[in-house]
Amino acid sequence: MKSNEIRQQLRLKRRSLTLIQQQQAAESLATLIVESAFFQTAKRVGLYLANDGEIDPALILSSANQLSKQCFLPVIDPKSENSLYFASFNANTKLQPNRYGILEPVFIESEIQPVTNMDLLLMPLVGFDRTGNRMGMGGGYYDRTLAFMKGIEKPVLTLVGLAHSGQEVSQISSQSWDIPLHLIATEKEIICVKPR
Repeated sequence: MKSNEIRQQLRLKRRSLTLIQQQQAAESLATLIVESAFFQTAKRVGLYLANDGEIDPALILSSANQLSKQCFLPVIDPKSENSLYFASFNANTKLQPNRYGILEPVFIESEIQPVTNMDLLLMPLVGFDRTGNRMGMGGGYYDRTLAFMKGIEKPVLTLVGLAHSGQEVSQISSQSWDIPLHLIATEKEIICVKPR
């Protein structure tokens, strides 16, 4: 089966979850993440606002704010076709829909933060396997933003993919530009990926 077909099936699968299933998954995920050492020690955390049936990190974002962690959300550069940046986020941050209809902070160039300013990045997944390969929405935004991590032995940033457990596949073929995850978190478990 081709990547696009797998992606469509997995997106359909997560969108078919009921509101109660989504809420329960989000609560279980938040408990696992918030109690983890990698979250407890992180001072600057990148997250996302859930869309298209993605597992929702809103409770994690709320906990991060309560613990006085600095939070960041992805922002698509409105002037560029495929550039993803991060902007600080707090209760006063103004949000607007981007070209995909996903809410994000208003793009203000002076407020954009380099991804290297973060300790921890929680990323949405469409699919994943247990070796750290991820399947995103297909736009390559995260891979381009994280390209600097290719070949770095001691990463400055911990990458954690978030997904519903039902989004796991046995194997995702990786491309040369793909940036593997360090950890994968679902509503059931946190999977530690062995370094390659």
